[in-house]
Amino acid sequence: MSNDSCVFCRIVANQATANILYRDQQVTAFRDAHPVGPTHLLIVPNKHIDSLNDLQDEDEGLMGYMFAVARRLAAKEGVDQSGYRLVVNTRSEGGQTVFHLHLHLIGGRHMHWPPG
Repeated sequence: MSNDSCVFCRIVANQATANILYRDQQVTAFRDAHPVGPTHLLIVPNKHIDSLNDLQDEDEGLMGYMFAVARRLAAKEGVDQSGYRLVVNTRSEGGQTVFHLHLHLIGGRHMHWPPG
């Protein structure tokens, strides 16, 4: 199910432009339009889910699958050995700005903690 007003749903449906790196039946991965590092990818489920809080029982394996895709993409991008960060922002106070569940893969530079 998609949401016509959701930019990520439009990317998944090829109705909006993105630099797509990977796509299969479950997820689509593309470069972030506003990267915070040399490597900044977004991995989104093809099915519209507003946030992590909105996962249903039938979606239980989806997050594990998204992490597996992230691991493969990190290797393809050459950041698997140097290191990378995976982030899921949930709701407004958690930093979520697009309300379609997505996993950020950020690498290519030293990641400080706390971020900033």
